[in-house]
Amino acid sequence: MKFNLFRRPQAMAAAEPTSAPTMTMAPTSAAMSTSAPETSGSNNTEISKNDMFEEIKSKFLNEIDKIPLPPWALIAIAVVAALLILTCCFCIIKKCCCKKKKNKKGKKGKDGFNMKNMQGGEKHQDDDDDEGETGLTEEEKEEEEKEQEKLGKLQYSIDYDFENTKLTVGILQAADLMSMDSGGTSDPYVKVVLFPDKKKKFDTKVHKKTLNPVFNETFVFKVPYEELGGKTLVMSVYDYDRFSKHDVIGEVKLPMNTIDLGRPIEEWRDLESADQEEPEKLGDICISLRYVPTAGKLTVCILEAKNLKKMDACGLSDPYVKIQLLQGGKRLKKKKTTVKKNTLNPYYNESFSFEIPLEQMQKILVAVTVFDYDKIGKNDAIGKIFVGSKATGLGLKHWSDMLANPRRPIAQWHPLQPEEEIDGQLAALAAKK
Repeated sequence: MKFNLFRRPQAMAAAEPTSAPTMTMAPTSAAMSTSAPETSGSNNTEISKNDMFEEIKSKFLNEIDKIPLPPWALIAIAVVAALLILTCCFCIIKKCCCKKKKNKKGKKGKDGFNMKNMQGGEKHQDDDDDEGETGLTEEEKEEEEKEQEKLGKLQYSIDYDFENTKLTVGILQAADLMSMDSGGTSDPYVKVVLFPDKKKKFDTKVHKKTLNPVFNETFVFKVPYEELGGKTLVMSVYDYDRFSKHDVIGEVKLPMNTIDLGRPIEEWRDLESADQEEPEKLGDICISLRYVPTAGKLTVCILEAKNLKKMDACGLSDPYVKIQLLQGGKRLKKKKTTVKKNTLNPYYNESFSFEIPLEQMQKILVAVTVFDYDKIGKNDAIGKIFVGSKATGLGLKHWSDMLANPRRPIAQWHPLQPEEEIDGQLAALAAKK
């Protein structure tokens, strides 16, 4: 066919009858000639791509061969890497889903097609968004609800005798107290203190299992009228607990400079949440324990105390120490030291001996209480500790060290704790038996 195309005109004219079919075949031949390079080009590109992949593959395999690790180690590394990638992807997806759920919860009620939403328009939506940004968390809302929860109310009376300079406080009754026990009731009593003088305080009787106790008790504070202005009367309602610290339900605070004492007062007042004060430091006491198994003799030596709580108006105390030997909640013996006047760091070095057989040592508890001596009125407890095999913390450690070192005195400092707390612990131990 190519030969016919490049002939001279004379030859073409001579073959006129057959020119038509030859002309018709020319385009097809041209098409074939053009398609040939296209297919060859595509084949070349495919071959070049395959060559590239093969070359990359060979390079990759060569690099792997250079790594000084066995094939199983490489496979393990690859599996671990794949797992890490999958876990990261899972965590990201989960986080996104959680955010969407939270957004849906936050937008509940905003997309409702009611008349209020239609009338409010965009402004209403903006307000909701602002509330979402500045709103409280669920925990903060719960705390706010607890604070707003009603604690109850207290009825009291106040009367001041100008002639005898006596302030009479009457605790009449309480109503609608918050339940503190699991049974839906409380064991309330009221503590009355005229701050800042914490030494003189009064407690009402405990009323069992009631939220509406009637007390009808009066207490007298002897205070000159000139000093009343700087004092605050605090009436705190507590829930009594035999085996643990008593919980405060609420309190009423009355600054005396805001009260008209010219006439008797009798009124109801809502209880407010009591301030959670830090535990007051009562001081420390150092005692020595010594036990001789052959003689069955326990010696308790009260060495000294330091940084005791101030109990007197002058900023000092008159401390002495009482030792009690307890078994099963019953007091077997008691001893006490001499009184040290006007000091917060008394030194005693006084020893007391008790005869206890070795088989009874596991049942014995020794309670040590520091008191402030007062000529007029009751001696107030500053703090208390106890040691024994049923004690905890330092009390147990000190007792164990003494038994592990017979005939040898073992000295130890103990931080004083409130008498109520220690009495609760001792009552709990007696109840277990």
